[in-house]
Amino acid sequence: MTSTAEEYDVIVLGAGPTGENVADRTVAAGLRTVIVEAELVGGECSYWACMPSKALLRPVAALADARAVAGSREAVGDGRLDAAAVLARRDSFTSGWNDDGQVRWLRDTGIELVRGHGRLAGERTVTVEAEDGSERMLTARHAVVVCTGSRPVLPAHVPGLADAHPWTNREATGAPAVPGRLAVVGGGVVGVEMAAAWRALGSEVVLLVRGDGLLPRMEPFAGELVAEGLRDAGVDVRFGTEVTAVERADGSGPVALTLGGGERLTADEVLYATGRAPRTADIGLEQVGLKPGGWLDVDDSCTVLGVDGEWLYAAGDVNHRALLTHQGKYQARIAGATIAARTQGRPLDTARWGAHAASADLAGAPQVVFTQPEVAAVGLTLAAAEEAGLRVKTVDHDLGAVAGASLYGDDYRGRARVVFDLDRRVLVGACLVGPGVAELLHSATVAVVGEVPIDRLWHAVPAYPTISEVWLRLLEGCRG
Repeated sequence: MTSTAEEYDVIVLGAGPTGENVADRTVAAGLRTVIVEAELVGGECSYWACMPSKALLRPVAALADARAVAGSREAVGDGRLDAAAVLARRDSFTSGWNDDGQVRWLRDTGIELVRGHGRLAGERTVTVEAEDGSERMLTARHAVVVCTGSRPVLPAHVPGLADAHPWTNREATGAPAVPGRLAVVGGGVVGVEMAAAWRALGSEVVLLVRGDGLLPRMEPFAGELVAEGLRDAGVDVRFGTEVTAVERADGSGPVALTLGGGERLTADEVLYATGRAPRTADIGLEQVGLKPGGWLDVDDSCTVLGVDGEWLYAAGDVNHRALLTHQGKYQARIAGATIAARTQGRPLDTARWGAHAASADLAGAPQVVFTQPEVAAVGLTLAAAEEAGLRVKTVDHDLGAVAGASLYGDDYRGRARVVFDLDRRVLVGACLVGPGVAELLHSATVAVVGEVPIDRLWHAVPAYPTISEVWLRLLEGCRG
């Protein structure tokens, strides 16, 4: 039974990094804020995505780095990773899937927490159903912010899949033991990262990709180099392969996959990494005139479109602008600033790069794929730039030819590309592939998002000898 409504200034649905950052900003603005969360405070990133996956992948990179250089190569020899130690370290990153520390941070910051499943019940109104079935009603004086994130999608057309209990990103990042044989379906980021991690931990891995390449949203050479790296590591990478049926007797034991040509493949586990959908099916969108289950359309201030009154916001994965933790946190800062301004009666600055506009989403979100080799990209690919009608040229360079890269590894293989807007004379995209390129990405992001003129970038001198020297070669190509 619902009790008398509890009133707050701001209600946030979802306590992942995005929701936490919204609440942090609104509390700092003097607004009483509550977060509603049914699962762990810290969200997908902390427990089932970014942190545990990178904890699994870092030892892979460290061992590869040691093997890349004479001297350390002999020290590590043919040794394999200690799987038990890697998994224990992974568990420490998730605090054993315990959110006490995150809850303490909320309390110390002044953010209130209500445990349960939150649903919109009307304008500025949220009902929360607790695990025991009890219900509370919350109202917001100013804003409700939806930060419920996204969930993995399993294809409905594959017979037997649901009954086979496939892995999604949650099981793949949290598995307590190394499967002897792992089939990975999907050639996106989750698929390639988890194929790399579990292969390095000792699993026999086959990667099944329906298309003809990996990482389809990045430059084609990125997927090609990652496929080469996975194959060198022992992953069986198969393109043009579709799974037509999945069978697992009684939901336990080995899983049998039937492929498009009739071939049968047996594995101990199957990971499906074939896309994500918004967590909006059961949050009461229909109560405010929106269609449940879909992505939430927002303007640059993260205000939801189609709802009168400028009180409903959506930030992070749920608005489909950029399904990345760092971009969700960025949007949270914008949404928090917008809510604070509106409650204080201040005008919004929604011009491009204004304080209340998430303009960087449109300029291009930075992303790293932590495989061997790493992939780091920001802004537009060549194909996307041409589709947008820009007059561009690309400049490519062999990263292995840079002095700093040769120090990084005796047989360094990598490639860098920038996409140069000929009319505005600024970079609109960059893609780097090779060991250690993740730490080069922010310089590329500053160049792209900051729209730094190429003639000014020319005077930003990279230190010698570092991999960053590739910027000299890339900028020479742009200026020429």
